[in-house]
Amino acid sequence: MQPKLIFKTTLLLLLLFPLLSFAQKSYKLSGKVVDNSGGIPLEYATITLIDETGEKTNQGGITNFDGEFNFDVTEGTYTIKVEYISFEPKIYKNRHIDKKTNMGTVVLQMSSANLDEVVVTAETTQVDVRLDKKIYNIGKDLTTQGSTISDALNNVPSVNVDVEGGISLRGNDNVRILINGKPSAMAGFGSTDVFQQLPADAIERVEVITSPSARYDAEGTAGILNIILKKEKTLGFNGSISANVGYPEQYGLSANLNLRTDKFNIFNTTGVYLRKSPGNAYFNNVYKQSTGIDKIIEDREYDRQYKGIYTNIGMEYFLTESSSITGSFYTRFGDDKDVTENANTQYLTDASQRKNFREEIEKEKDQSYQASLNYTNSFNDEGHKFTADFQYSYDKEKRPTTIEENLVYPTNQLIAKERINEKETQNEFLIQADYVLPMGDAQFEAGYRGNFEKKTTDYLLDTLNRNSNIFELNERLSNTFIYHENVNAIYTQYGNKFGNFSFLAGLRLEHTQLKGDLERFTEDNQSLEEELGVAFKTNFDKNYLGLFPTLNFIYELDENQNISLGYNRRINRPRGWFINPNPSRSSRTNIFQGNPDLDPAYSSTFDLGYLKQWEKLTLTGSVYYQHETDSFERVVMDTGKETSDGQKIIRTMPINLSTEERIGAEFSVIYNPEKWLRLNGSFNIFNFDKEGIYDGVDYSAKSTSWFARFSSKVTLPGSVDWQTNAFYRGPQKNAQTESDGIFSLNLAFSKEIIKNKATLSFNISDVLNSRKRNSTTETATYWQESEFQWRERQFSLSLIYRFNQPKNQRQRGQNNNGGFDDGDGGF
Repeated sequence: MQPKLIFKTTLLLLLLFPLLSFAQKSYKLSGKVVDNSGGIPLEYATITLIDETGEKTNQGGITNFDGEFNFDVTEGTYTIKVEYISFEPKIYKNRHIDKKTNMGTVVLQMSSANLDEVVVTAETTQVDVRLDKKIYNIGKDLTTQGSTISDALNNVPSVNVDVEGGISLRGNDNVRILINGKPSAMAGFGSTDVFQQLPADAIERVEVITSPSARYDAEGTAGILNIILKKEKTLGFNGSISANVGYPEQYGLSANLNLRTDKFNIFNTTGVYLRKSPGNAYFNNVYKQSTGIDKIIEDREYDRQYKGIYTNIGMEYFLTESSSITGSFYTRFGDDKDVTENANTQYLTDASQRKNFREEIEKEKDQSYQASLNYTNSFNDEGHKFTADFQYSYDKEKRPTTIEENLVYPTNQLIAKERINEKETQNEFLIQADYVLPMGDAQFEAGYRGNFEKKTTDYLLDTLNRNSNIFELNERLSNTFIYHENVNAIYTQYGNKFGNFSFLAGLRLEHTQLKGDLERFTEDNQSLEEELGVAFKTNFDKNYLGLFPTLNFIYELDENQNISLGYNRRINRPRGWFINPNPSRSSRTNIFQGNPDLDPAYSSTFDLGYLKQWEKLTLTGSVYYQHETDSFERVVMDTGKETSDGQKIIRTMPINLSTEERIGAEFSVIYNPEKWLRLNGSFNIFNFDKEGIYDGVDYSAKSTSWFARFSSKVTLPGSVDWQTNAFYRGPQKNAQTESDGIFSLNLAFSKEIIKNKATLSFNISDVLNSRKRNSTTETATYWQESEFQWRERQFSLSLIYRFNQPKNQRQRGQNNNGGFDDGDGGF
């Protein structure tokens, strides 16, 4: 090459170099991806950039836990595609990147043929599958309007609420219940009674977490139910007011209010309620080794009344564009009354009869308080974030109870009269900190959580001295039980995405201290263990250190189909009435008694899931296997003691069995064939194999059971919606007890009386009055047949009035969260 030509070429390259450097310059592209039904962040949504030739580039990324993305893009013109499994993708063509660009909030909606069908499907419970959970948006489920949180949970696939209000997941009742991701006074500190009182319309969504990641508490061998309460995200003042009446007597009035500006967000839920819940029970006890009594039949009638007021108020204040502080306060005052009438007929060996009548009147005054504080700081737009939480909860319950039992045949005679004064207080502190660090397509997390709980139960029993007609303190059974549960935990987890494959791996370390002290009112030589007739020690101080690994995978077969695999190790700590050794006194012959000697149970669970979505049909399914050690089991035993009039005393008590293996499968279908018809159903079948010996008795058992639910919603002429919910739980058994299947049917009708503002609904719960538990129990000394109905059939009428909501929701869908804003986003 000639020197002159070399000079010209070099000069040309030097002149073009700044242009070439400028052409290769990169700019930040950021934004947030949420769903359209509740503004829920979509974790692991994919952002793909396609160049002008139609080829995918190696640029792009995925969203973090909060649905946020931030990555570098080389200057140029692209088609940008935002995708998430089971959702319609958003495509933005010919977008030129020449500066730092914030795309705003991108809203994706469930796949559907047209917008009308999206609106229709939003009216029923919908499912969204994530790496570590399934999210069910309750929507406008008619059978939950005017109903309680328990009723709403009973409509969620995989969840079952039994006749006593107990909640189980996939047939396993060792489930952890959280409110907004934390233990809460609203959840009754482990008791589910409050869920039968609070309204269902306070719920935004329910997260069913059968394979929890390391960021969640390891409590609950069945998994976690996380109930997310409503908090409006649109600007301005808006909300709803609902009222309901029903039979048996039921009245309720509640309001959900929200005021949001650019600087703060104030939210409040307040309600009052009065609800009666009549129930009944029947027990037929036949004794194999008679000592004067062959059989005892008990007929019980329950008359329960719940009334109270609750409020939850909070404020989120935006300190800067990247940080905020949120404070909230919850309180509830309850004034309940339970009346139990027990008609007892004794069949004696000489063919004669003796009849007793026992009445128990229990009053309960409950006060709950909870204060929460949250601080959030986002260090940049890439999802680098730190959050800190503090929560204090206090609960106080006073339960004065009077019990009177009389012989009514063949003569009239007072048998016993007692007064119980029980006071229970609970203090709980929660401290939590979480750190999130995105690293390209990957994400690292770490955190700490401390739970410190103290529960004190003062129990005073006064017995009437029939000779002096004066109540005297029973010093042997009166006591104070103090229980501490302290849990310290640290965790770390890492997630990444490679093409269609995503994974999330984590490890959690937890130290648990369980401590109990029972202080008696007497110091005589006879111990409480001898008085109660049990072998365990009532005072204990136990410490446990455990590692809890989690691993979750998702492989996307295509846009509408994926396979997931999860593994986790969990713990189930004994709580509440499973620990307290004081025996129940609703019956002199059938008692329940807690066991302070219970150790935590541990489980390892594998879960293989599948999701497929067509135009009008969504199918989800999974198979699972669980191995649990020291599992809890309630066993029935003869105490060897008798009442003063010769009746045998039978005790039910929880114990640790050695192992339990459970294998099962479940699937659910959501089908919307027409705009006027929506159908969904789910089916769960499981087999468990328990092995264990306690006090020389083999309690091993094998059983297969199943439950199914079906729901249909039809729009009738005149725009009247008709919804039917049916549920069936198949027969099941353990080593001692066999229970029959249970079927229940709920109906609801709804009519919008003021367009977009007011809806009137009529609901019939348990139409056939068939939600009853029938079971038989057999031990070496006796046989029992029983029937129990917690709540009889109910009718309710509810009215919901909404203000400033529909208009704001449309604006939110089209502008605030509807995609890029040409004015603010830079496009």
